[in-house]
Amino acid sequence: MKLKNKTLNSDVKMTDILCLSNGCPIQFVLGILGSKWSVLILRELFAGDRRTHELLEALPGISSKTLTLRLRELEKHGLLARRVYPEVPPHVEYSLTEKGLEVKPVMIALKHLGEEWLGEKNCSCAMDR
Repeated sequence: MKLKNKTLNSDVKMTDILCLSNGCPIQFVLGILGSKWSVLILRELFAGDRRTHELLEALPGISSKTLTLRLRELEKHGLLARRVYPEVPPHVEYSLTEKGLEVKPVMIALKHLGEEWLGEKNCSCAMDR
C-alpha cells in the first residue's frame, strides 16, 4: 500500500511539475494578478480612467512607489494603457484595455462570493460605481 501511495504522490508531483513547466493557466494569471494591490488597482479602473493621485487616494496604504511598480506591470501585460497628455505639469491617466476588461467577470464573481461570505449584499465596492 505504501508503494501505491508513493506512486500516486509521484504522479501528482509529476503533474504539478509538467503543469508548471508548460505554463499552468491559473498560475500564469495569478502571476500577473497575484501581486499585492494589482486586483484593487483593476477594481478602481473598472469605474473609469484614473490619474495616479486618484489611485493613491482610493487605495489607502499603497505607497506611490508600489503603485508605480504595479501600474507598470499591468501595462507590460497589456491590462491597462497609460496616456500622457502634453501639459505642464504632465497629466497621466490610466485606463483598462480590452484585455483588462476581460478580468471583469472574474472580479464580479469574487465580489459576489465576498458578499455571500460576509453576509452582506449591499457592501460598498468600487465596482458598483
